[in-house]
Amino acid sequence: MATTLTFAPGYLSNDSIYQLKQAMGMERLSDWHPPVMSLVWRAVISVTGTPASMAVLQAVAFWLALWAIACCVQEATGSRPGALAVLGVGLLPHVVTFVGVVWKDVHMAFALLLTSAIALTGLRLRADRRTLRRVLFVLGVLLLVYAVLVRKNAVFAAIPVFVMLVLALWRKPSRRVWVISTAALVLGLVTSSVAISAFARPVKTSQVSQIMLDDLLHVLSVHELRSAAVSPNLRQQLVAAAEECDRINSLSDSYWTCYGRGEHGPFTAVAHTDQITSLWVNEMTGHVPGYLQYRLELFSKFLFEPRYQYHPGIAANDLQLELSHPRLGRALQTYVDGAARDLPILFAGWSWLTVAVVLAVRPGSGTFAMPVRALGISAAAYVLGYLPILPVANYRYMYWSAIAGTIGLLLWWLDRRASRRGR
Repeated sequence: MATTLTFAPGYLSNDSIYQLKQAMGMERLSDWHPPVMSLVWRAVISVTGTPASMAVLQAVAFWLALWAIACCVQEATGSRPGALAVLGVGLLPHVVTFVGVVWKDVHMAFALLLTSAIALTGLRLRADRRTLRRVLFVLGVLLLVYAVLVRKNAVFAAIPVFVMLVLALWRKPSRRVWVISTAALVLGLVTSSVAISAFARPVKTSQVSQIMLDDLLHVLSVHELRSAAVSPNLRQQLVAAAEECDRINSLSDSYWTCYGRGEHGPFTAVAHTDQITSLWVNEMTGHVPGYLQYRLELFSKFLFEPRYQYHPGIAANDLQLELSHPRLGRALQTYVDGAARDLPILFAGWSWLTVAVVLAVRPGSGTFAMPVRALGISAAAYVLGYLPILPVANYRYMYWSAIAGTIGLLLWWLDRRASRRGR
């Protein structure tokens, strides 16, 4: 309830408002953002009659997942303080900061967190609970499918969580179980993607061109862009964008900061996407050292200088949406911004990547060793997966890794504590 009141009616960035307008039918559905989130939002609005219900749904999913994990900890270790510590994770500044922000990154993170909770619940199942095991597996697969549909690069994080789910529900799964479960996941992904494309028919926006623009404008020199093998209009646009990026010292996010956005406005495809794709393929193969240097420079900022640890309320909009309790919002902002200032390690990508690698390599040998390793691998894979596609160095892109690392670290500590107490 406190989470819902603080974030009501949900914190919305420009991305969120654009997706909300698609959900309300005010904008045509497009694939700039995965359309599944707008479709889910549309369904939620049709049931509740208000767009604010999405933030409530997020809060319920988040605390439900933590509660389920806490119950598993209580049952496995008999430690009530340990169970309460799991719930306390939800109050940490680097976790609570985005709980009520309606973003695809948050939806992906909470879907993976719920799947992890299902896996931990599966560890406590008796061998004869076959029907419940199958129900939990179906729920886990549906959540993983949603996580990947709502953010495509979630596949890096979802595979280890899927393995954790199967190992938790079947302990020693046979080859047949692996084949059937994997086929179920793949079938769910393919069927859902085809259904959305066939029935929702989202507008194609070639969003990958946003990443290609960053590479072209920051790897090639202005001289090379002036002689690029593209149409004169595109060549002129690229040169002007590169000079503007250099003038304002913009290292990434060129679509928004330097290029002039899409051909028909924000969230639309840039003109000549086919030429941009062809130019990127031809030039990046001949500028491999420069490409690697640029991507490593941007990734280092992601690890050591992330921004956007807190999203301040609701962006300017024409839907008459505003915060219900602005003072609660300001209190939360003081809490998160103060933690980012005094405890920057909580928001640093390098710290969560380090935690993830340690958990993956040294998960311990207790009850939670397998989930700890899976969470570590998932968190590390998700961060590293951004190396070639990172649009901008924002904390939101490591949100799942921070949550997974925090939960994994706590489970690892509880395992060690139980082991010492047992000895």
